[in-house]
Amino acid sequence: MNSELRYHTTSGEWVLIVPGINKKPRDFKKSLIKRTISPKKSCPFENPQKTGNEVPHFWMPEEKPLSNWKLQVLANKFPALKHHYMECAMLRKDDMYLTVSGVGHHDLIITRDHKKSFSDLRDADATNVFKAFIKRYREFIADGCVKYVSMFQNWGPNAGASIFHPHYQIFAVPVIPHGVGRSLSFSREYWKEHGRCIHCDIIKKEIRDKKRIVYEDSQVVAFVPFAAKEPFQVNIFPKTHNPYFEDSSSALIGKMSKALQEILASINKNLGDPDYNFFIHTAPIFKKKIYKHYHWHIEVIPKSNISAGFELSTGIEVNPMFPEDSAKILKIK
Repeated sequence: MNSELRYHTTSGEWVLIVPGINKKPRDFKKSLIKRTISPKKSCPFENPQKTGNEVPHFWMPEEKPLSNWKLQVLANKFPALKHHYMECAMLRKDDMYLTVSGVGHHDLIITRDHKKSFSDLRDADATNVFKAFIKRYREFIADGCVKYVSMFQNWGPNAGASIFHPHYQIFAVPVIPHGVGRSLSFSREYWKEHGRCIHCDIIKKEIRDKKRIVYEDSQVVAFVPFAAKEPFQVNIFPKTHNPYFEDSSSALIGKMSKALQEILASINKNLGDPDYNFFIHTAPIFKKKIYKHYHWHIEVIPKSNISAGFELSTGIEVNPMFPEDSAKILKIK
């Protein structure tokens, strides 16, 4: 099959699909660092407060003492951003250069079991990770200094995790990141032109085409994007339009959490348990009510591909597998 350039309609990026570079799904792991289970006795997240972490912002189950925690949300001991009470980030200009002070929040969500990553958790425990994201996100809304909140998991060293014990991160930043702003701009322009959400139209097309669907139920659909930048990338969407992750119902959060677990389990089974990142795309906190055109969703990227000279010099990612073929491998029966 010949190579093909595909246009990403929600970001304006091109992706080059070059089939045949890797012949089998498990071939994607060969050049990556092997993930190893670290000893529990030396793990800083087995008992976070004993290893110098602060008392958590909150924990679950909330009605029980901290010693019985299953999940806790706390400030990162080594934060990339620091919160200062009554102080917002300052913008400074030096001729053509701009800087913004690193004022914000950098939190961790830690689950208790040393070996159970997201797909291994009980359904209720997995849903609680998302409920913790929402609870902390809503607290940031009152901050007044935060413009955007990034919520994600890095699983394994190839995905950027320096500690094995499963954990999740929340960055609350004083700027709207460029990639987020570009996505918002494309969805805004589509809304102005068509009076509809671009993601809603993509969802309808994917359900109609059926070629890239990986998972579907009454409220949620997951598919490999038409112009996926990475092999086996999967996007998970609520079928009902909603710009704001934090406004989602408990029922929807449970459905989205379950879909993510199913997809990660399929990735584990069919790709040989690769490292991965998942992250939540949602509208910014800053001027919250102006983003009715957006549609929140989750993106999952198994780590299997390395960007090299062409990708870095052009911004065009090379995907060695057609999305339709990736979907066939990951499809949950």
